[in-house]
Amino acid sequence: MNRPWEADPETNFKRRLGKSALELGATNSGPECPDIWELENGDIAVIGRDLTTPLGARLPDGVSISRDERLVVIPRSMLIAAKTDIPNV
Repeated sequence: MNRPWEADPETNFKRRLGKSALELGATNSGPECPDIWELENGDIAVIGRDLTTPLGARLPDGVSISRDERLVVIPRSMLIAAKTDIPNV
């Protein structure tokens, strides 16, 4: 299957968008997930809880998850904190 966009497994992490989970109080022990990162190629990596199975069964019409994709969830506060780091274009 030839898709218009593919994730590049050779790219590296460039910078965190927003604040760490520790800074936001989304973890109580260390800097583990969740997180949002800009990659060197400009794509975005999201680390979150895998809810593909429970939420995947209730997807809205027109939304699908490919076999090589996962639905991940992050705290709302994390995306809001990243807003200032995300360009408008």
